[in-house]
Parts: sequence; C-alpha cells; structure tokens
Amino acid sequence: MQTIQSLVFPELWQILAKADDLPWEPFRPGIEIHRLYPPEPGGAATALLRYQPGATVPCHRHIGFEHILVLSGSQTDNHGTYLAGTLVINPPGSRHTVTSP
Repeated sequence: MQTIQSLVFPELWQILAKADDLPWEPFRPGIEIHRLYPPEPGGAATALLRYQPGATVPCHRHIGFEHILVLSGSQTDNHGTYLAGTLVINPPGSRHTVTSP
C-alpha cells in the first residue's frame, strides 16, 4: 500500500479554469465529483465537488480533517454560510449537513 506524504497542485487554478472539461462523476443527487486522488484506506481523499442549487449532502462525520474551499456561489452547513473565497477547515470528528443554497 502506498501512503501519500504530501501533494502539491501548483497548477490548480489552471485545472479549475477548465473545470467543465474534467471527468466529473455523479456523487449524490445534484452533486458531481472529480477526484484529485482516490480515497486512502483511512478515508483521506482530495476531490472537487460541484453542487447544483439546492443540492444537499446529508449529515456525516469526518474521521480526519476536512478542507473546503468555496470557489463560487456559497455553501451552508450547521455552522454558517460560506461565500466564494472562504476556506473552511473542519476538525476530525466533526459532523455536518452541507447544502448549496
């Protein structure tokens, strides 16, 4: 098993500029996912999620840190509403429901 020590995406903004050309997969109703790297056995993963207005991820718990960078629009969870440009870091053990208004 290979363990990822660190990842660097120096061209992430270029990837995001061409987001419509990425291979998106269905994740949940109204939500698509593009995995930057697949999940590790411990649950670690990095992915881009694209929400349609009104799409929701039901309440779930994170075993590790969760990092959310809102690229456009906004996202709402149990702790507030986050506008584009906001970086949210949720600690291990945190729970929330995520909605795109």
